[in-house]
Amino acid sequence: MAALLLLLPLLLLLPLLLKLDLWPQLRWLPADLAFTVRALRCKRALRDSALAAAAADPESPEGGCSLAWRLAHLARERPAHTFLIHGARRFSYADAESESNRAARAFLRARGWAGGRGHSGTRSTKEGAGAAPVAGDPETGGETTAPSLAPGATVALLLPAGPEFVWLWFGLAKAGLRTAFVPTALRRGPLLHCLRSCRASALVLASEFLESLEPDLPALRAMGLHLWATGPEAHLAGISNLLSEAAAQVDEPVPGYLSAPQSMMDTCLYIFTSGTTGATVVLKPRFSASQFWEDCQKHGVTVFQYIGELCRYLVNQPPSQAERGHKVRLAVGSGLRPDTWERFVRRFGPLQILETYGMTEGNVATFNYTGQQGAVGRASWLYKHLFPFSLIRYDVLTGEPVRNAQGRCVATAPGEPGLLVAPVSQQSPFLGYAGAPELAQGKLLKDVFWPGDVFFNTGDLLVCDKQGFLHFHDRTGDTFRWKGENVATTEVAEVLEALNFLQEVNVYGVSVPGHEGRAGMAALALRPPQALDLVQLYAHVSENLPPYARPRFLRLQESLATTETFKQQKVRMANEGFDPSALPDPLYVLDQEVGAYLPLTPARYNALLSGDLRI
Repeated sequence: MAALLLLLPLLLLLPLLLKLDLWPQLRWLPADLAFTVRALRCKRALRDSALAAAAADPESPEGGCSLAWRLAHLARERPAHTFLIHGARRFSYADAESESNRAARAFLRARGWAGGRGHSGTRSTKEGAGAAPVAGDPETGGETTAPSLAPGATVALLLPAGPEFVWLWFGLAKAGLRTAFVPTALRRGPLLHCLRSCRASALVLASEFLESLEPDLPALRAMGLHLWATGPEAHLAGISNLLSEAAAQVDEPVPGYLSAPQSMMDTCLYIFTSGTTGATVVLKPRFSASQFWEDCQKHGVTVFQYIGELCRYLVNQPPSQAERGHKVRLAVGSGLRPDTWERFVRRFGPLQILETYGMTEGNVATFNYTGQQGAVGRASWLYKHLFPFSLIRYDVLTGEPVRNAQGRCVATAPGEPGLLVAPVSQQSPFLGYAGAPELAQGKLLKDVFWPGDVFFNTGDLLVCDKQGFLHFHDRTGDTFRWKGENVATTEVAEVLEALNFLQEVNVYGVSVPGHEGRAGMAALALRPPQALDLVQLYAHVSENLPPYARPRFLRLQESLATTETFKQQKVRMANEGFDPSALPDPLYVLDQEVGAYLPLTPARYNALLSGDLRI
C-alpha cells in the first residue's frame, strides 16, 4: 500500500519528469520501491526479534538477540534439517546446537562460570577459587594454571575451515566471549601483532599448525595467553586439547543473558583481512576451481558466495560436464569485473548475479538488486534515504578530497569518479579498528558538507552514471598519477584482459627515478597454450588506451599472486619494481620511439635511469 501511494503521484508527474530528463533514473523506480519495501520489512522483523528476545527469560536460551540466539531458534524450528556439509560428513541444526553448547560450556569453565547471573564471572566454591587448570610446560610436571577468562574477553581462532571452527565460533558467542578470526598463514611478528591488536586473552590453534608454530610458542606464553589446540597432539606441546574438554561437557543450552549484547555497539568478532538464514552450508578447507562445479552438483548447491577473483578462476577453467548440470540459481558477492561477469553468465547460466559493495568495518553497503551488469548498486534517492552516502571529488596527487573556498567537499557529477563517503551517526556508526585509536581516526573526514559533520572514508572511488547505477572505479591507493593524468588500474586491466592470450592481469604503478608520479606496470599470466604476442598487445593498448594510461612495463609470470581473499597483491608487486637484475620474471619496457614493447635488459634499464630511454 505504501508503495502504491508513492507511485500514484509520480505517474501524474510523468510528463513533467520526461521534460526534465529525469526518466533515465525514474525508469528504475519500481525496482527501487520494491527493494525499499523489502529493506523496511527486514528492519522491522529484526526489531521485532530483538524485542521478543529482550522480553524472554534471560536464564533461557531464548534470552538475548544474538548469533547464539539465532542458532538456538533455528535448531528448535528445524532440528533435523542439514546445517553443514563437510566432505562426507553432514550435521543437522540439532547437531550444531549440541556441539556449540558443549564448546560454550568448555569456554565457560575457563571463565570460571558456575551458573546463575550472580556467578557470571567468578568461580564457585564447588569448583574452587583458583584459576582453570590447563596443560602446561612438560618440564614443570605437565599442568600449570592460566588466568580465568573475563566476561567479554577475546579468544582468537587459528583454525582451517571445518565443522570444529563453526562449533567453537558459536560456542564463544554463547559463552559471552568475543571471537577473532586470524588468517591461518600468519606466523611470528604478524601473528603476534594481530593478537595484541585485538587484545586476545586466549588462542585456539589447529593441531596441524603446532610444528610451524613451535618457534612462536614462547612468545605466545609470554603474552599470558590461555592456549588450546584441537587434537590429542596438543599434549606434546604442553597445550590443552579443547575438543576433548568440550566433549566432556553436557550439551544442554546455556542461559541467553550470557551472549546478549548490551547494545549494537558491542563487539561480536574481529576479522583480520587485507547471519544464519536456515539454509544448508557446504564447507571446504580451501577453494578448488577444478572441483567447484562437481561439488555444486554433488551437494545440490543453489547459492554460492564469491569474492575477489574467484569467478575469474572459474571461467579460466577448461570446460566440463558438471558446469552445465548444476542447480546454482544465484551468485552473491563483490569484486566481479564486468568482463568476467558477461563470460560467467554466458558460460554457466542461466543464473542471477547479486553484486554488492561493502566492507567489514564500514557503515555503508550497496546492492545491485536490478542485476545491471557491471554495477555494484544504485544511488537512488530512496536508497540514499535509508542508507545515506555521497561521492565527492578526490585529488589523486594529494591523496585528499577536493574542497571549495569554504573548505567543504564537492559532490561529483554523473560519470565522474568520486570518493565514497558515508555520514557517521547513531543509525550508521563507524565501530573502528582494534588497536591504536588513530587507526580509526584516519578513516574519518570532518566538515565534509557542514561544520561539525563526520563521514566515514571508504578509500574507494566509484562512479555514478546518469541512470543512477554505481560502478566501482578503483582503490584510492591503487589509482596513480602519470603525465599529469589519473590512471585507474581497473580500467587498464579491463582493456588488457580483452586479449585472448592473457588469462590474468594485475595493473599497478611503480616509481621511476627522475619522473613524477608513477608509471603503469602490468603483471601478466598467459592463457595456456597461448604465447605472448607483444605486437598485438602494443597495437591493442595504443588503440584502446590514452597515451598516459598505457603500461610502461610488463612482467610475465606463470600465475599472479593473490591474498587469502582472492584479491590481487598490488602493493607487494609495486614495491618489487622493475629492476631486471632483481626479478626472475621476463620484463618488457615500452619504447615510444620504436613503438613497441621490448625486453627490459640491464642495458635498457640503465638507459632508462640515465634518461636516454624515454618512457
